[in-house]
Amino acid sequence: MYKFIFFLFIYVCVSFNLSAQINIGQYEGDFSKSKNEISFSATNAKVKLNFCTPAMFRVRVSWDGHFNEAEHWMVTKYQWNPVDIQTVNQEDDLQIRTTDLKIVIHKNPIRIDVYTTEGKLLSSESNTAMTRNGAVKKGNVVKCSKFLQPDEHFFGFGERMDFLDRRGKKVSLNVGRGESDSGHLKGAYNTLKANYSPIPFFMSTKGYGLFFHNSNKTTWDMGSTSSNSYSFAAVNGELDYYFIYGPKFPAILDEYTELTGKSPLLPKFALGLQFGTYSGGTWGHEKHASPAYVLALVKEFREMGIPLDILFLDSTWRIFAEGGHGATTFEWRDAFTNPKEMFDSLYAMHLHMVGLHIRSRLDNGPKYHLLKDAQKAGMTYPEQGHQGEFPNYFDSTAVDWWWNNAVMKVASQGAMFFKTDEGSAFGRKANESDKRGPTDSLALTLHNIFPLAYTGAAFNEFQKYNGIRGMNQTREGYAGIQRFPYIFAGDWPSQWQFFEPVIKAGLNIGVSGVGYWTHCMGGFEGKADPELYIRWCQFGMFSPVAMAFGMDHPGYKEPWNYGEKALKNFKKYDSLRYSLIPYIYSTAYENHETGMPIIRALVLHYQNDHNVYDITDQYMFGDNMMVCPVTEKGARSRVIYLPEGSWVNYWTGEKYEGKQYITVLCPLLQIPIFIKGGGIIPTQNVMQYIGEKPVDAITLNIYPDGRSSFDLYDDDGLSLKYQKGNYAITKITSEKLEQAIDVEIAKPEGKYSVEERKYKLKIHLNQSPISVIDNGDPMSQSDLNNKKGWYFDSENKILWVYPKETSKKNINIKVNF
Repeated sequence: MYKFIFFLFIYVCVSFNLSAQINIGQYEGDFSKSKNEISFSATNAKVKLNFCTPAMFRVRVSWDGHFNEAEHWMVTKYQWNPVDIQTVNQEDDLQIRTTDLKIVIHKNPIRIDVYTTEGKLLSSESNTAMTRNGAVKKGNVVKCSKFLQPDEHFFGFGERMDFLDRRGKKVSLNVGRGESDSGHLKGAYNTLKANYSPIPFFMSTKGYGLFFHNSNKTTWDMGSTSSNSYSFAAVNGELDYYFIYGPKFPAILDEYTELTGKSPLLPKFALGLQFGTYSGGTWGHEKHASPAYVLALVKEFREMGIPLDILFLDSTWRIFAEGGHGATTFEWRDAFTNPKEMFDSLYAMHLHMVGLHIRSRLDNGPKYHLLKDAQKAGMTYPEQGHQGEFPNYFDSTAVDWWWNNAVMKVASQGAMFFKTDEGSAFGRKANESDKRGPTDSLALTLHNIFPLAYTGAAFNEFQKYNGIRGMNQTREGYAGIQRFPYIFAGDWPSQWQFFEPVIKAGLNIGVSGVGYWTHCMGGFEGKADPELYIRWCQFGMFSPVAMAFGMDHPGYKEPWNYGEKALKNFKKYDSLRYSLIPYIYSTAYENHETGMPIIRALVLHYQNDHNVYDITDQYMFGDNMMVCPVTEKGARSRVIYLPEGSWVNYWTGEKYEGKQYITVLCPLLQIPIFIKGGGIIPTQNVMQYIGEKPVDAITLNIYPDGRSSFDLYDDDGLSLKYQKGNYAITKITSEKLEQAIDVEIAKPEGKYSVEERKYKLKIHLNQSPISVIDNGDPMSQSDLNNKKGWYFDSENKILWVYPKETSKKNINIKVNF
């Protein structure tokens, strides 16, 4: 009897659950095709498919017949060129074809399958292995389930510190710091739940990507509950997603960032070192903060010959008043008696930008009553039953008020950018207070895109005011954050256990469409073990943005405070980064054009190699360099996986064939670096700051293997003219033949006039050549000190070649064996 009652109870619950879940239903008709849109009605919902390109389309389902208006926070492009769409409306299905895709919409019930034009299955909702399929609505939750193909793997979802490959995992995406763990230092948060910059987008190894166009909290089950299906769901909002066919990951990223916005180019100097400071007085030590500390800090960099371009002052530059640490007064501490004089002195030491840390709420100080003034003017976002404390960054009038009445108090003194902190505090518990901000249903929908409005306001307004390319540093983001344009990884402690998760965060944000990203070298909280500081700084200098900052009083992650070896290491890798600026800047342009990030999980280049799916401590730095951080204390060797192709150890010149694991030595001051066979890496002389000297010579480091090329990018490094085509590309090619190596350096092509420069070739070879031909003329053999002709360094196996022509002419160098 009890068994019968139990099973009856289960049956009733399941039946109720199924009845409460409403699918799209059966096809009814009302078929319509207008330009790039196809729409039809079903028994329970209306469906629209909008084609952006032959390889990308948008699916929208509405159970009440209403479709939302276009928003411009996540998606920036809704107008697309006409797409040739062929449709066949049959009894059992509706078939849609473009030049790239075949889409089959089954009618009873509505389910969507996507194939290549050759018939290869990409995505299915009709596979019989699935217990639930297609789009459904239950209460205020919209959800879609799709067939999980055997051997299908997923990458993306934003800045995650937990996993790279998400097959078999669940994830919840909602902007926030994650949950605290009392077992860690103050400020440390659970790496499994850290959600600083979630992005509802993934790429599948089957050749497609999916962007869930919904700003509410989303949940994703990528095969955890069922090995046959994956699903994505949102509380509130529309079931609205974009399907993007590649089939290669770079092509998917290109389409996704075309949809949500390409990343702008940072000022060239922003690719140099950026350093943060508490001005000598972090929290609990605020009385020590002073402009004298700031000036002495930069002077120390200059006197020690450590390259530096950008500085920012973190929170203790300002007083904390009614709102405590969680709000911004825009009032300087008493010690800062003349901020403009401080800024002028910093710029006189050849810093290019100095910025300030702020938080998203306004505060009232003893001098300025900004919060009261904003509330009186109606410029704050309303909260429950009272005027709010956030400027209404969603409204352009409020942004103008914020800029003119708050930001200009410091911009007029010399501040040129912000570190926009606490982008998660809108509708969620703030870091430094118990306030939650607005919590109504609209605010919850806006919570995830608040970081876009907040950082976008600072980025755009400073860009207009400064008259040069904008820059902004932010901890929080969502889909589209790459436009504003860089993320930092948050306040992770200076402990070994957090080092590799931070690397993982950078790789995950990169495969999610964000090219510029950084982290606090050595960790943020606590004094770092000098060895950890050394290893973390090596990784930091091979990050998209190189930034050092910490709150450990009195060390503050300043390199001279961690011992002689740490200082030597910092200067070595900072200088190496500055020499690589031509390579990094060209890669940044590639990011702007295509969405390919500066640091890349190996899966971006080796999508079909299962060995790379879980590698989180190796990555590509641009197209040609593989960097392998050492994340284990005391390690002096480590295992490295080499993907297909040939690879050269950057430090030793030793060559390896790919598709194998190797063990390499990694002494303390050496991070393993491998150059991809065929790699061309342009470098310049080291400078103490970008623009210190003209770049009148470029060294081309060439690792011959087959045919390869590199596009060397040039522009003025500062203005927005590049957006109108005012740039130049120098095409460099290398081809290894049976008895020769051919190198071509074309004249720069484009609207931008490149200053005349010389080239030096550093060709990595195993044997001395018989002859070297320069534009048809034999070159004389010389020695390394003469810097003309050619010279073979037999000890290091390097051929040095000094072409007689400059960038004003095409150059051809032929090396004969």
